[in-house]
Amino acid sequence: MNNEPYRLAVIIPAYNEAGRITSTISDVRKYTGSDIIVISDGSTDGTAEEARALGAKVLELPFNLGYGAALQTGFKYALERGYRYAVQMDADGQHDPSAIQALIEPVLKGDADMTLGSRFLGGGDYKAPFARRVGMALFSVIVRVITGRKVTDPTSGFQAMNKRVMKFYASDAYPVDYPDADVIIMLHRRGFTFREIPVTMKRLHGKVSMHSGLRPFYYTFKMFLSIFVTLLRSKGEGKA
Repeated sequence: MNNEPYRLAVIIPAYNEAGRITSTISDVRKYTGSDIIVISDGSTDGTAEEARALGAKVLELPFNLGYGAALQTGFKYALERGYRYAVQMDADGQHDPSAIQALIEPVLKGDADMTLGSRFLGGGDYKAPFARRVGMALFSVIVRVITGRKVTDPTSGFQAMNKRVMKFYASDAYPVDYPDADVIIMLHRRGFTFREIPVTMKRLHGKVSMHSGLRPFYYTFKMFLSIFVTLLRSKGEGKA
């Protein structure tokens, strides 16, 4: 994939992903020559050094601000540097970089402003933990009721987008802790188009998830609150 005609950046937030970030960047390089932007979210290990050694542009946050804030830092940086398109993906190897082309293609063609990688479309056999599956199913129903669109994987962080969506993600309307189903609803209400693309995701072992322990309860509460606030806003508010 040649990034020159359309200026694509691959944005990867990372918190203490030393070891995993090396293989993730190497795998991304196999499928795209686009620039890689790694946001080290207050990492205390060698995440930044490993990413920099592989030629990625590394932005280091002074302390851990959270997933959404790290992503937003990457979007702002990409916009300042003139990137017209972006792909966001996780640093831990869960997202398969071979899907980058399939994700970005509808955006390049103008068929969608944003594409969402779904682990549940196609022939994928991803098995999420029970609590996670319940949350996914619940928010899938909520998204469908509000948007009128079936979304099978509303918590997917594997996305591709155009500059207009990046500008929205860089705005104050973007949630800086857990941007998931609420963001899909925000995009719909502001007139952006989106679609799901089948992707492969790996079930990770030996890694503490941001949805582990009591975090799913906090996540669910914050997601409901964010969706409620989103519905209170006017439809055009915050559109880029």
